[in-house]
Amino acid sequence: MIYPNNAAEKLGFLEIKALVRQKCLSEPARELVDKIQPQTNAEQVEKFLHQAHEFKTLLTADDPLPVDHMYPIRPLVEKARVEGTFLLEEEFHRVLLSLRTVFALIRYFNERTGKYPYLDMLLEHLPIENSIIRNIERIIDDRGKMKENASRLLLDLNQQIQKSEMEARKRLESVFKAAQNNGWTADGNLTIRDGRLCIPILAENKRKLKGLIHDESATGQTAYIEPEDVFHLNNKVRDLEFERRREVVRILTELTTLLRPHIPLLLSYHGLLTKLDFVRAKALFAIDLDATLPEIGKTCETNLVNARHPLLYLSAKAEGTGGVIPLNIKLDETDRVILVSGPNAGGKSVCMKTVGLLQLMFQAGLLIPAEPNSKMGIFRQVFADIGDDQSIESDLSTYSAHLSKMKHFTTFANAKTLVLIDEFGTGTDPQFGGPIAEAVLEVLNSKQVRGIITTHYSNLKAFAGKTDGLENASMLFDNAAMKPLYVLQIGKPGSSYALEIAQNIGLPKEVVRLAKEKIGEHQQNVDALLINLERDKKEIHDTKAAINKREKELLIKQREYEELRSYIDDNRKELLYQAKAEAKQILKDANKLVENTIAEIKSVQADKEKTKAIRSNLHQAIDKHTQAKPLVKKIVADNKDVDVDQTLQVGDWVRLKDSGTEAQIMEIAKNKNLILALGDLRTVVKPNKVEKLQGKEKKKAAKRFNSVSTGDAADFSPELDVRGMRTEDALHQLELVLDRAVMIGYPSLKILHGKGDGILRRFVREYLRKYSHISHFEDEHADRGGDGVTYAYIK
Repeated sequence: MIYPNNAAEKLGFLEIKALVRQKCLSEPARELVDKIQPQTNAEQVEKFLHQAHEFKTLLTADDPLPVDHMYPIRPLVEKARVEGTFLLEEEFHRVLLSLRTVFALIRYFNERTGKYPYLDMLLEHLPIENSIIRNIERIIDDRGKMKENASRLLLDLNQQIQKSEMEARKRLESVFKAAQNNGWTADGNLTIRDGRLCIPILAENKRKLKGLIHDESATGQTAYIEPEDVFHLNNKVRDLEFERRREVVRILTELTTLLRPHIPLLLSYHGLLTKLDFVRAKALFAIDLDATLPEIGKTCETNLVNARHPLLYLSAKAEGTGGVIPLNIKLDETDRVILVSGPNAGGKSVCMKTVGLLQLMFQAGLLIPAEPNSKMGIFRQVFADIGDDQSIESDLSTYSAHLSKMKHFTTFANAKTLVLIDEFGTGTDPQFGGPIAEAVLEVLNSKQVRGIITTHYSNLKAFAGKTDGLENASMLFDNAAMKPLYVLQIGKPGSSYALEIAQNIGLPKEVVRLAKEKIGEHQQNVDALLINLERDKKEIHDTKAAINKREKELLIKQREYEELRSYIDDNRKELLYQAKAEAKQILKDANKLVENTIAEIKSVQADKEKTKAIRSNLHQAIDKHTQAKPLVKKIVADNKDVDVDQTLQVGDWVRLKDSGTEAQIMEIAKNKNLILALGDLRTVVKPNKVEKLQGKEKKKAAKRFNSVSTGDAADFSPELDVRGMRTEDALHQLELVLDRAVMIGYPSLKILHGKGDGILRRFVREYLRKYSHISHFEDEHADRGGDGVTYAYIK
């Protein structure tokens, strides 16, 4: 599929595989990564891509995957397959740990049946055979050692050995004490020689103690003797240990025999572990790249939106130098071949390699660093001519090597071939190299190939401009600052800026002048035209960027206007409702007052003086209603909105109108909403919902807050442990602790999130970056947890 054989290496695909390999936990998975090759089967490519995508979703949005132990089972199973052989205790322990991981993984996916359909394919409906684990657990403990009671005979032998050792030790200590009392011993205590406990005896007294001399000191003044009585007891212990060893071998052989019928299932378990580890590595690499699943096309086409070269992106990310300028390019039936021109070091080769590398990654089942709305098809062949392949052994010059590749391209290329050619036509006399390159390009175009070709040749630019299926493109260049912009512009060829770059570098003016004369007036005019086109394209590009920025600002203004209009409409409705309600109440009170007045006049039988007094009371009531403040003023006073925030500042004390709760302004958002601190809690309210506290009220609120804060400070712990938590729960706890730390003025916070796959650590640090009160954060010292602990410092 790939020609020549070193094309994948030159595009950077081997480096990608090496980075994925680093993410694997087991050696079998690393071997799978080594075998990764671009595929041409559409169903297979789709399956691999969806598996990586689902695993990425699982790692970022689901519970942690139980992958505690992933020992390779296959070598142990192959050993157990042979009749008469047996696995050692530590080998059975590795099988046990791996099986526990396998069963935990099967249960994990069984609980999520249908959620990850492509990952479910890896399980192949494997059963959980608990009898294997039970048989091993009956014999092997959690330390990987055989249990004392693995069999009745083993238990009896262990007890006899223990009893005999104690008897031998007791007897030895008795002899040692007697020898000490007789003054026969040298300085020191009991010591081991040849695996036996011995007594250090002075050389002149060694004949006084019956026993076996195992060793002497370097000076010859001390002999190490095993007493005769103890010697027989130790021999008994040695015999018992031989018997125990025979029993251990018998038990392990029997256990291996029980394991042997399950060998096919164990190999399936091994395959599941390997494949899950392999797909997990691809998903982790995709997370590092911020890679996504593009749309999978059915035809040979490529439409990359905001694509980034993976290796350059990771390098820039590691160095913290900012992002990589994204690439937007499309290869389809209309524009099959893109001819990229422009200045040296302007990004032409990177553009071509980005397309080629992402295509190889895509067809190898790896997610790509581009927008999800990108679209990629499947090519049956990828031909690349990159760099200098001259060979002394094959008697090939640089140009001969290029021509040999062109021969292969023109012979075997077809409509399902992606062709990548760097610096097309170079390596020989331009007078002949240009026409030959044009002829090759014409043949390739007639074969309907897709491809990216970089060149400086003017005849190729002209040919592409007048030929269907070919499209010129250029890398933008700032000819004022004399630096490349690394932005691909489709539709027009670009200038090489050879004379401008030579002049900018400092080549003598006389040399530049002579070069201009030798180039010829026609070529200078063409180059000048290209430079003017380049300048126009840059102006258009800058104008479009400015328009986009202005559109975003207008959208923000429009959103603010809509919110303000909605707020005013709501206030107007509330105002009318309250006005109607108050008018209704006034009318009701007035009717009642008139009725009461008439009733009182009737009750006094229209007495002149009493009627006068009643009328006086009526007028006083009317005056009272007349002098009352208008409802509109009251409501407006209660609903100050647009300009209220102008008088409020961070640190001011306010009271919530609806509840009477006092709070302090911690922050004023861009949309003018207030972020308030109420004890341990934060809330967001509109400015019209609060009233500012002044004078004594402000002092009382601050005093109460300080008393509460003092209590909080006494109870507050600057250490937060979120290990084992789900991401959402961990961030919730982090928010609560950070809020308290900010309110009581605590300078720093220690967050224990563990290492693991680094997912929780990444989310914690992303949250800290967005928290306005965090000045910076750093890892703990390597001896005290390293990157499993984060220290956050508060402004």
